[in-house]
Amino acid sequence: MTDHPDVPPAGGNGPRLAHIAAQAQVSEATVSRVLNGKAGVARGTRQRVLAALDLLGGERPVRLRRTSAGLVGLIVPELTNPIFPAFAQLIEQALAGHGYTPVLCTQLPGGATEDELVEQLEARGVTGIIFLSGLHSDSTTDPARYTRLTDRGVPYVLINGYHEDIAAPFVSPDDRAAARMAVRHLAELGHRAIGLAVGPARYVPSRRKAEGFATALTDTLGLRREQAERLIRHTLFGVEGGHAAAASLMDAGCTAVVCGSDLMALGVVRAARQRGLDVPARVSVIGFDDSQLIAFTDPPLTTVRQPVRAMATAAVDALIEEIRARADGDRGPDRHTEFVFQPELVVRGSTAPAAPPAGPAAPARFSGPAKGGGTRR
Repeated sequence: MTDHPDVPPAGGNGPRLAHIAAQAQVSEATVSRVLNGKAGVARGTRQRVLAALDLLGGERPVRLRRTSAGLVGLIVPELTNPIFPAFAQLIEQALAGHGYTPVLCTQLPGGATEDELVEQLEARGVTGIIFLSGLHSDSTTDPARYTRLTDRGVPYVLINGYHEDIAAPFVSPDDRAAARMAVRHLAELGHRAIGLAVGPARYVPSRRKAEGFATALTDTLGLRREQAERLIRHTLFGVEGGHAAAASLMDAGCTAVVCGSDLMALGVVRAARQRGLDVPARVSVIGFDDSQLIAFTDPPLTTVRQPVRAMATAAVDALIEEIRARADGDRGPDRHTEFVFQPELVVRGSTAPAAPPAGPAAPARFSGPAKGGGTRR
């Protein structure tokens, strides 16, 4: 081991001091002092440096291998939707700041299920688990799987979803408010035929968006509740689902579409262009998430920004509180607590004033909702 900043901390293949310093948000000199076992570094800073080393795949010096605050599992449904890696990165950084080493588990097609990943994490002796858009977001799931986790003394926090029979901390965006602000923006642009493309109704975030959307159409445009609900399409998550829902909504006369995710919004844009309709001149589109690179699409996507950083921080803080409570002999939460964060409308280039009708105005045609399923969001 050497104090030279260009020398990897453990062998020739480990991360360099500069990488560890950037991850832990400290100086390279501080990293060097920690890895060389020198005094003069605060305990929290020392744990943050070691957690950063773990996160970057470095090998701890033997004398430091037992100083981690512990492992924390992070289970995500997939990584193809860019919002999930964004959450994962911020959660991992927050955990490292508390001295914990994150263990990222991803559910791949044909791979381990959420329950199997939990078993693997417990076998590794994790201190706690954070679930992102997991089975808890599905209203039809059996909550007993989480009750058993509580009974086994494993603290956990659930992001993006809610179940009244699960006694645990939940962290969510205000999905109803997200739909309302999207509808309000489109109504101010003169749109009167607005549709919603969202995931399956059994998922709590999708259901909440649909509720907020229907309420907004009723309050803002004066539609009857049943009319508003006919403009909702529950469909597959992702680009394909957005494309399918858009075709149905445009057939119903919609000039604007609110989407349950940015990926679905890209599907709506594609469907409109296949019909020769310009976005936003003829069809306005709003996404949800404000995931990475969305500002650079063609056109730049108007979207409702999910407060990812605040939610990630809150989830980690809630988990740390649960871990400390267990350490003090508390069996676990007796009731559920949901921390709800307000989203933000980000106006870019995919929304514009409603185009005047090409001919005599005709009322929007209402058809039944499309059916579909998909991965969780």
